[in-house]
Parts: sequence; C-alpha cells; structure tokens
Amino acid sequence: MIDLRRLHVLRAVSHYGTVTAAARALHFTPSAASQQIRSLARDLGVDLLEPQGRGVRLTPAAESLLAHADAIEARWDEAELDLRAGEGVPSGPLRVAGLSVAVAVLLAPMAARLRERHPRLSVLIREVEVVESFDLLFEGEADLAVVEATPANPPAADARFDQRPLLDDPFDLVVQESHPLAGRDGVDLADVAQEPWIAPMADSPCRTHVISACGAAGFTPDVVHLARDWNVTAHLVAHGLGVALVPRLARLTPRLPIVRVPCAGRPHRKLLTCTRRGGHRRPAVVAAMEELRTLAATAVV
Repeated sequence: MIDLRRLHVLRAVSHYGTVTAAARALHFTPSAASQQIRSLARDLGVDLLEPQGRGVRLTPAAESLLAHADAIEARWDEAELDLRAGEGVPSGPLRVAGLSVAVAVLLAPMAARLRERHPRLSVLIREVEVVESFDLLFEGEADLAVVEATPANPPAADARFDQRPLLDDPFDLVVQESHPLAGRDGVDLADVAQEPWIAPMADSPCRTHVISACGAAGFTPDVVHLARDWNVTAHLVAHGLGVALVPRLARLTPRLPIVRVPCAGRPHRKLLTCTRRGGHRRPAVVAAMEELRTLAATAVV
C-alpha cells in the first residue's frame, strides 16, 4: 500500500524543483522530506531520486509514479465534488488569487457581485505573482486564479491544472501628451524606435512582451528606465523621460499628461483562469467564472 502522504512529498519535489523548496512549502525540514521519499522508494522497491550536479532529479520510475499520483489527486477532488453536488448553491469560502491588475479590474468587482447574489458565499482574495498562483493551487490554498500566460507556466496539458482563456489584454503605446504621436488613432512601433524607453523589470512577464513587440517592429528598444508598477511607468512618461508599452487593463493615475495610442499588430498578453483539475465544477467556482467572463467582455475597450 502506497503511503499517500509520502506520495504528496514526491509531488511537491516535482512541482517546486528541489527537496529544499518542497520541504519549505510543506513545512518540513529538508531531512524529513528526504526521509519521506526514501521510505516511499523502499516501500516500492525503486529509486525515485538520483544525483544531478549538486542537486537531484526524479528517476523515470518517479516520473511514471507521478502520472498516477496526479490522477489519484484528481479523483479525490472529483470525489469531494460528487459528495457536494447535491448542495448546488454556491456557499462557503472561495479562495481566489491573481496578479495585481486582475485583482483590481476583475476579481474585486467579481467578489462584490458574488456577495450580492450569493450571500452564503465568502470570497477571499489574494494578490500574488503568477508562479505563486500555481503554487497556491497545487497546495490546495486557492480554488481559482487569474494568471498571465507565460513560458514559465505549467503546460496546458499538465494534468494537475485546468487552464482556460479569459481575455486578451492589448498593449498601448503610452506617450507624453505633447508627443507628436499623441493625436494618432494608431501607431507603428517603428515610429518610436529611436526614443528612450521605460520597460518592466527583467523578472516581469510583461518584459518579454515589450521586447518581442519591439523586435517584431524591427528594433531593440533603448531601455533607460525600469519600473515594476504601471503607475510608476506612467509618471516617468508624464515627465518626458521616455515612451512605454502598457497593458490596457492597467488603470493609470488619472489626469496625468499622457496619452494611450493603440499599436499596429495589436501586441497583447493573454490572461487565463486556472483551477486544480476538475475544480471548475464546484458551484462557487462556476458562479465566479460566470462573473469573470461577463467582466472580461467589457474590461478591454
């Protein structure tokens, strides 16, 4: 008989990449986490981890076992859903997570609408980065997340998660209101190839979109200022320190002397909803998804 607690430790090592990170997430010591995996390997009579440089990696046997472990986890979730299927009415806590723009524009109004329509439902919102959203879902600490699609995300076919498109968020060129391009209905980014640029920090998923959009227009931007917050970017533009690409969902400080100009080629980022596999069947998540789709339909104008 496989000890499911030990199996969960192995799943955590696969998700977080190292025994140390998995132990931290599970509130174990690294030695305790390693002992759990050694015990599981001894019970099964196979090696589950093998040395790789200074760390370890999962063996083919462990990878095969994890495929079954993910299926077991999904079946447990389905069993819980079936037990609660008779309830029907959204109720209890609904834990949602998302990046800052999603919280401000989508999750906050969603929570307000759900409070009015489903008084037995309590929505708990957490602002987090994309990677942490998947961690919270994996750990069972979140029921629903709105995330940005990035190359670092788990693949769409990952059996642990159910990822669904929500909306495309286009990037606008943001310039000072006195800029020669400020009055246009649209702009080719090549027109600002020689300008100084304000770009997201290197660890921001949006950094890739900005560099890629400029590359598609035939140039590499001269990045002279870096910002993490879109309103910081807007203030830098307002002072004439450069131009920037800003997603349309970002709500910028009003009355700044700046103008948004749509871009040719419509560079954009994709926002997704994500649950644990099968989690979208929960009545509370169904209600939340309905509200999110309604809000998404009018969020980008």
